[in-house]
Amino acid sequence: MTSKLKIPTISKVSDMTEKTNKMKSLVGRKMSKTYKFMGEDITINKLVVAEVIAIQEKAKSSDTDESEGFNVLKTVIQTACPEALELTAEDFNSFPLDELTKLSEEIMRFSGIGANQGK
Repeated sequence: MTSKLKIPTISKVSDMTEKTNKMKSLVGRKMSKTYKFMGEDITINKLVVAEVIAIQEKAKSSDTDESEGFNVLKTVIQTACPEALELTAEDFNSFPLDELTKLSEEIMRFSGIGANQGK
């Protein structure tokens, strides 16, 4: 006494499923642009939510320790600039501070944080 179950078949993927799959396929995708740093083109990536949260946590600790402020600046740059990953602390110390600050501000603006977000 076995019964045969009829399992319905779906002939077409719904529009909602297609849209969900398209959105899911964007997870982990980097958005980047070129920025002039000290006369040279470098690539900066938009920070993702997890990176912004980590930087904000680090910035909170810099409120009590002024020397941490420069470390936050380095973290922002190293997180967003693939070219900066291999820079040492000494390398960062050899750059003009205003150029590093401008770069960091551009990264934050490009990532949607601060004034003129996402530009």
